[in-house]
Amino acid sequence: MRWENLTVEPAAEPRHERPADAALFGADAVTTRTFDTPEFAGITFHEIRARTILNRVPGASRMPFEWTVNPYRGCTHACVYCFARKTHGYLDLDTGIGFDTQIVVKVNAPELLRRQLASPRWQGEHVAMGTNVDCYQRAEGRYRLMPGILTALRDRANPFSILTKGTLILRDLDLLKQSAEVTDVGVSVSVGFTDTELWRTVEPGTPAPQRRLDVVRTLTGHGIGCGVLMAPVIPFLGDGPAQLRDTVRAIAASGATSVTPLVLHLRPGAREWFMAWLGEHHPHLVRRYERLYADGAYAPKWYQRRITRQVHDLAEEYGIGPTRAGTARRIRPTGPAAEPAAPGPTQLTLL
Repeated sequence: MRWENLTVEPAAEPRHERPADAALFGADAVTTRTFDTPEFAGITFHEIRARTILNRVPGASRMPFEWTVNPYRGCTHACVYCFARKTHGYLDLDTGIGFDTQIVVKVNAPELLRRQLASPRWQGEHVAMGTNVDCYQRAEGRYRLMPGILTALRDRANPFSILTKGTLILRDLDLLKQSAEVTDVGVSVSVGFTDTELWRTVEPGTPAPQRRLDVVRTLTGHGIGCGVLMAPVIPFLGDGPAQLRDTVRAIAASGATSVTPLVLHLRPGAREWFMAWLGEHHPHLVRRYERLYADGAYAPKWYQRRITRQVHDLAEEYGIGPTRAGTARRIRPTGPAAEPAAPGPTQLTLL
């Protein structure tokens, strides 16, 4: 594994935090562990002390945020479509089964984040979590990095959002409530479908969809507004009218504040792994996928628009209100209230 070659891109972190040596961590800082417990059978953890934890999103990204925190690399959720698989290749780790079983853990993430947030040059920008791999995957139950991360953000009243498929987020409910009292907190749960057979094959390491919707119900019941990222909508397997209706109906029943559909995209690394899975489980769909994704990682615009329109119509039918996309989350000013901005167009939000 080329740990020593994993370097920071020029805009990947605040200039004042960038070390003279651009490596994120050195090879001599890696401790490899396995645990003799059923839930971690076959999984190897690589514990490292990272040199940066606040990562800047590239300017060309489609994401509505600029900064992320990712305490883990690799993910035991083992979603066959996960776009983050390619990032394992940067470490010379396998992007298939290796992504599911070789987990990099940034054990110093909480203390490092606290230090970076305290820098006078940090302007309190919104921080997104769960955007690469899930920060509440199974490993978090052992390493418990998120309580320290949330505490650091709460203590600086720094706005943040979390996207997760994990039920473990409920362990940190008190910290989320405390944070919401001092800054803007956004939580979204990812539920692309409620079909249990499809879930077992494409998301084998995740909690069941209904358990994730129970998380939404619990969070909203405690005053933490929670949206649902309906992702991915999987062509020809999870996009039937009855399937979309069942999913949106269940999302509405959970009390979600919004629902945002996102059609499956297949970036390099994920594409090869997903297509191999498709050839094994649904060989009759391989040619249809090759045609649908012939122009790149994303399904054609006409298909995306069709799914979005269907989900928006169902959301309106079941009473789920849309929210604005990309709304900046900032610490509320303590001085006189500013004149409100004119309302912009309304659509569903990613986070």
